Amino acid sequence: MKATRLISHLGSLAVFSVFIDQPATLRAQGGLTPPGAPAPTMKSLDQIYSKLDVRAPITNTASAVTISAPGSYFLTGNLTVSSGNAITIATNSVTLDLNGFSISSTEANPTATGLLINNSLSDLTIINGHIRSGVTNNGSGVYSGSGFSNGIAYFNYAPANVLVSHVSINGVLNDGINLGNNNSTMVESCTVRTLGGLGIEASTVRSSLVFDCGAIAIFGDDVSDSRGQSTGSGMGLLAVNAQNCYGLSGSGDGLHANNALNCYGFSASGYGINTYSAQNCWGVSSTSTGLKAYNASFCTGSHISGNGTAIQATVATGCYALSGTNFITYKYNMP
Repeated sequence: MKATRLISHLGSLAVFSVFIDQPATLRAQGGLTPPGAPAPTMKSLDQIYSKLDVRAPITNTASAVTISAPGSYFLTGNLTVSSGNAITIATNSVTLDLNGFSISSTEANPTATGLLINNSLSDLTIINGHIRSGVTNNGSGVYSGSGFSNGIAYFNYAPANVLVSHVSINGVLNDGINLGNNNSTMVESCTVRTLGGLGIEASTVRSSLVFDCGAIAIFGDDVSDSRGQSTGSGMGLLAVNAQNCYGLSGSGDGLHANNALNCYGFSASGYGINTYSAQNCWGVSSTSTGLKAYNASFCTGSHISGNGTAIQATVATGCYALSGTNFITYKYNMP
């Protein structure tokens, strides 16, 4: 049996050696020198994107832009102007994507607006970008510097059906985002910092932040999940309905609303929270009343300096004075 296997193995080797000993058959080859430098044979992502994107690019980034036809537009780079409004929307039905870029101005004496909405327009969307200029606070509530007077604002009559989302504004002399609050306008997920006037005004404001503001920080009908801080006599947050909000002020009300739910308000010399109805709220004031309400439920009030009023209410249920004393007409489930 072993001898048979050995013979079979030797036979296989012999056949293999026959193939090795045969000369290779070679076909004629072309020249080895390439005809030129390698070139792409497929479309780039930019070429594909330009075919798919039906939006209109704003490519002039060195001078003012006016959008006068309805449609969808996007910035292709940072836009800087030396004077005047940077972008003016002059027609209805416009979507403007700032595309992550910045709008800025070098004007020495700010008089213009970063993004101006013309008179009585509707159906506008502004998203994803930044408006920056050089106004600063000297630490005493005096705002001055170069750049824009306003971040986003309207001319004459307020717009309707407007959404501003994911926009940050920094260092303007007057208003940050002003859409008016009598129409269907919404500001969401926006940040505004260091401005001498009003921070954000819209019918609905949510998930937004205003810091270092010279007047009312946030002003809206329905405000939720937002924080506003005023350095002067303006209110930190002013709303019809405020939910999950945080308002701070130097001498105005920290948070002022018809109805406040799950809110915190602080003021150095005004009311911490001033509202008709407060539920699960906490108001703090250094020298005035911590929380003032007609009806307060499960709220906390604090008067920091001396033995002032922590909570002032007509009806209070389950409320607590962390510091100071309460001034309540009708008490329920509380000392």
